[in-house]
Amino acid sequence: MSEKTIRLDEINPVEIYGVNDTKLTLIKTFFPKLKVIARGNHIKVIGDAEEIAEFDERVQLLVSYYHRYNRLTEGNIESIMEIGGSEQKMPEGKENDVLVFGPDGSTVTARTANQRKLVKAFGKSDIVFAIGPAGTGKTYTAVALAVRALKNKEVKRIVLTRPAVEAGENLGFLPGDLKEKLDPYLQPLYDALRDMLPPAKLKSHLENGVIEIAPLAFMRGRTLDRAVIILDEAQNATTGQIKMLLTRMGREAKILVTGDTTQVDLPKSQKSGLLEIEPLLSNIKGIDFIFLDEHDVVRHDLVKKIIIAFSKL
Repeated sequence: MSEKTIRLDEINPVEIYGVNDTKLTLIKTFFPKLKVIARGNHIKVIGDAEEIAEFDERVQLLVSYYHRYNRLTEGNIESIMEIGGSEQKMPEGKENDVLVFGPDGSTVTARTANQRKLVKAFGKSDIVFAIGPAGTGKTYTAVALAVRALKNKEVKRIVLTRPAVEAGENLGFLPGDLKEKLDPYLQPLYDALRDMLPPAKLKSHLENGVIEIAPLAFMRGRTLDRAVIILDEAQNATTGQIKMLLTRMGREAKILVTGDTTQVDLPKSQKSGLLEIEPLLSNIKGIDFIFLDEHDVVRHDLVKKIIIAFSKL
């Protein structure tokens, strides 16, 4: 008679046990000779050593499946218990096109030709610029690529940053502490993350620093290893600020820079670095520039028409 305790780390045990232990009860039916006792994030298993090893392997497959697809149904459990998960695939769509599976099982994919170019560029280059008008999915695709890299353990953390240009020197007049003053300018990054990670997982990552969201000014003097760094709204950064961000790049890191050169909010005395950076960097191997246009708009149909109309000014 052998005994083993299995820890369920980085997952809410309810995802494995089910409400009122309905999923755990189903799992137990596949190992009737084992005594299985679940307490919090620990599962104590008593019985034959070989059966315990097989049980442990199946539980790890369940955890891996949940992390990959952000869902685990009783049907998934039955398939994994029966065949070890080797044939488990996402039932809808082409899995190879999926960047991230959302908390409700929805999929985040590259939806246009230029978005797919962005995905391909991220795979082969360590620094990628995605430049295009509003609604073309620049930020959303960039965040999805970062989350995918984190889930695949290609990196240890994600750093998301934006220049807080709108706040300017008026930050002191806004209510709250510094985080409360700055969070409104970083809200689009939070919104994208909520579409791609379960609430508990996102909260844990933010608290533990696995995902960091901070103003661009906070990046100075740092070295970021094994991270995906995203500079969003880069049209509101000066050339010097973009240089500062790019030189934060440490070992096994990747940088995504997104921006819209038609919506610069900098004072007239300052020129957008995003307008000046391409001639400087476009011929460097390992740096890619992807340009999106009105054909990549994935918001309301009117957004595409508005972009075309304003381009005539």
